Amino acid sequence: MTRATLDKQPHEVASMFDDVAANYDLTNDVLSLGQDRRWRKEVAKAVDARHGQKVLDLAAGTGTSSLPFARAGAYVVPCDFSLGMLREGKKRHPWLPLTAGDATKLPFRDGVFDAVTISFGLRNVQDTDAALSELYRVTKPGGRVVICEFSHPTWAPFRTVYEEYLMRALPPVARAVSSNPDAYVYLAESIQSWPDQPTLARRLQAAGWSKVAWRNLTGGIVALHRGTKAR
Repeated sequence: MTRATLDKQPHEVASMFDDVAANYDLTNDVLSLGQDRRWRKEVAKAVDARHGQKVLDLAAGTGTSSLPFARAGAYVVPCDFSLGMLREGKKRHPWLPLTAGDATKLPFRDGVFDAVTISFGLRNVQDTDAALSELYRVTKPGGRVVICEFSHPTWAPFRTVYEEYLMRALPPVARAVSSNPDAYVYLAESIQSWPDQPTLARRLQAAGWSKVAWRNLTGGIVALHRGTKAR
């Protein structure tokens, strides 16, 4: 049984996701009470992929998150460092150009993509700032970044209830639906240790992104951060 530690050693995190790849999308749907589908729709709106544009979908897992960009006519590159996730994605979507890659050392040239996005994966990267800089590097001038990540509810009573769910209700539910419930204990802990919305915004700015803003979804359980690469 694999459970990554919060120091986020890449091989541990990759192995954890390899273990849960087969049921990952279903488990997320159950644990989020179906909210993950709404969140991903909001990501697609924010990215606003257009016909002929190039989109990097980092931490794409099985490629499910990449499908809206492909449907919009964009050339989307789903990229992930879990080979287990990529193998599962290839079974489901053999036509997608699924690519293995480390968020801190992306295998792409400078200024390739019109838009870059990462959903529910940035907090699993060992070096967040290096990943934000790499996303900036591979984006064209004038291009955009969209980051969807678990965050911190803004209303204190709701935040208390949410944290109780994360640490008490989530593990038993995960045991019922996941092949590796320990992985979801790690995910709950990683959410609690993740920086709040203003802190992540400052880190985006430090990586070079301009026009940085964020929008809370579901009371701040999730935050959608956006930024632009100056021309």
